[in-house]
Amino acid sequence: MRIKVVLLFLFLFSISVFSQGYASQRYASEKPRIGVLRFTNHTSAGWWNGSVGTDLQDMLIAELASTNSFRVLERKELDAVISEQDLGASGMVNPRTRSRLGNITGAKYLIAATLSAFEQNTSGGGGGLSFGGISLGGSQEKAYMAVDLKVIDVETGEIYDARTVEATSKSSGMSIGVSRGGFSGGLGQHKNTPVGKAIRACIMEIVGYLECSLIEGKDSGCMDEYDAKERSRKEKTRGAIQLD
Repeated sequence: MRIKVVLLFLFLFSISVFSQGYASQRYASEKPRIGVLRFTNHTSAGWWNGSVGTDLQDMLIAELASTNSFRVLERKELDAVISEQDLGASGMVNPRTRSRLGNITGAKYLIAATLSAFEQNTSGGGGGLSFGGISLGGSQEKAYMAVDLKVIDVETGEIYDARTVEATSKSSGMSIGVSRGGFSGGLGQHKNTPVGKAIRACIMEIVGYLECSLIEGKDSGCMDEYDAKERSRKEKTRGAIQLD
């Protein structure tokens, strides 16, 4: 009898260990669940108005979703989702088609972005720069912008990762990649300007960095490129500081 009890205990223990291992492996292989917050502005950029923060949020959401690397969670329209679920729970919707309560997916990370620097009509020449394979070129008007990016762990509230993304664009007839989100609202008039091109370059650079940080891992080889850009940015900043 005692042997049977021991064998039963070992059997149940092995099932528990297997289940936990399977669950851990499944969750480890899941796409990162992310939510994108509205962009904020710490500059005096003349093109920034009341709706630009949400316009940039939409652009980044669309670009992230198009990669199929993340589970991008909609938060801006969450009130509409909750209203639909409440309607289903009211009994007025066919039970076979109603949305059930308690099934909203939680985010693992929140992405926060702040426009921290912007310059337009800056002087200088050259053939442009390249950001993540995106060529920026031209010869006349020029725009520069920098975005401070933060990746917040929702469970702990800690900043999991942070990075400053830069982009410079000159006026030309060239287009820069394909932005799935497009330009809307107050940004529409800047679509084909150096400002618009710098915005698209920043958005696409953010997506590339998040794929490297959250998918490949911060210790992966893809981070070498971004670390090199960060060192260059800091060296330029230190070189611009003049002390009496």
